[in-house]
Amino acid sequence: MQTQSLLLSPPPLLRPTPPLLLPTFRIHTRSGPKPGPIRASPPTTPAPKRETDPKKRVVITGMGLVSVFGNDHNVFYEKLLEGVSGITPIDRFDASKFPTRFAGQIRNFSADGYIDGKNDRRLDDCLRYCLVAGKKALEDANLGADNLSKIDKIRAGVLVGTGMGGLTVFSDGVQALIEKGHRRITPFFIPYAITNMASALLAIDLGLMGPNYSISTACATSNYCFYAAANHIRRGEADVMVAGGTEAAILPIGLGGFVACRALSQRNDDPQTASRPWDKDRDGFVMGEGSGVLVMESLEHAMKRDAPIIAEYLGGAVNCDAYHMTDPRADGLGVSTCIERSLMDAGVSPEEVNYINAHATSTIVGDLAEVNAIKKVFKDTSEIKINATKSMIGHCLGAAGGMEAIATVKACTTGWLHPSINQFNPEPSVEFNTVPNKKQQHEVNVAISNSFGFGGHNSVVVFSAFKP
Repeated sequence: MQTQSLLLSPPPLLRPTPPLLLPTFRIHTRSGPKPGPIRASPPTTPAPKRETDPKKRVVITGMGLVSVFGNDHNVFYEKLLEGVSGITPIDRFDASKFPTRFAGQIRNFSADGYIDGKNDRRLDDCLRYCLVAGKKALEDANLGADNLSKIDKIRAGVLVGTGMGGLTVFSDGVQALIEKGHRRITPFFIPYAITNMASALLAIDLGLMGPNYSISTACATSNYCFYAAANHIRRGEADVMVAGGTEAAILPIGLGGFVACRALSQRNDDPQTASRPWDKDRDGFVMGEGSGVLVMESLEHAMKRDAPIIAEYLGGAVNCDAYHMTDPRADGLGVSTCIERSLMDAGVSPEEVNYINAHATSTIVGDLAEVNAIKKVFKDTSEIKINATKSMIGHCLGAAGGMEAIATVKACTTGWLHPSINQFNPEPSVEFNTVPNKKQQHEVNVAISNSFGFGGHNSVVVFSAFKP
């Protein structure tokens, strides 16, 4: 996520790293002329090797979401394939005085059957979305109801993050303090506002006693959670991890905050065309909301319980630009390095990747910075297709990577890529097939999904169809 203007002036670009000077050795003999200097040969990079240990291979066995298109991941992907925009005028509150008056707002959300009535009424939407998405993911993994009791819950964890936390309860609490005094602040103010409570409540509800915490790295949050969850499995600390992101920030303070950052599109006359990644006329991102959750599991554990294996998580990486609060590095070094490290972790060569679900927020600076970084890693882009889920659902902030991971897995399993809509006047430097405006059939070999966040946080995860 990047803004259109600088909040702080960025430091000068880092000076190029000087070339590595390898040590020089001289070999002396007892007689005869002394030979010239011999330089050590640089180490050769070993060929990528994928994980083969079933205890360390991580598979996706369930997916769950809450989205502007509903709570069914099949319907969600069908809408994406159709190129439907979920962006509409905001009617949750009076947005008439804001310069941006539209978003990917969820309507008619129901937690029936997933949250009891009392909690459903008092929980922040950020928490409600997580509980529904997490439970639906477990149902999808055949771990709903009584089946969950058949696994070792001490080795099942939850890692669902959020960029903003319980923003509604926080905003209401501040208003209560100002207008009525501290005695009118709800006792749930702190518990529902803090970012770890989504993971905690899902675990409490289901009795999952494995690793449990949240990660908050702005719009990179979900991918950070997937990466950390997979590593818990690979290190033998968990058999199953419920991981992803959740966000509910479409309210006056959330909208106003991003307006103040000058980050949002102001295309109020035509909201459905406002999110237009890589288009010359883009003018900022569009806010979205929801939750996207995966059930990640060791292959060994999944096979033992005869789980429905959907796809495989091959690897991932996270790092930091160390450059600026809101803008990406102009040289793309952070993003390109993160992509390279994710492929190394996955045991995949760049030539094997033929699909990228891009971060692509529709900001002037961010879209091209990501493309430039991709070009550094992938020398031949002729076989790579990239698309932008945010063109239809907006930018779901901490939940964006979770929902885009589901879209990426669906691409791997269906052989269809959803379009990037609103491609009217493409940037000439985007030398990729961006799946403009209409879905395309494409057999995905290896896919990556990118997510980047304020603070320079970069994250990349790698998926493929499952092959025994």
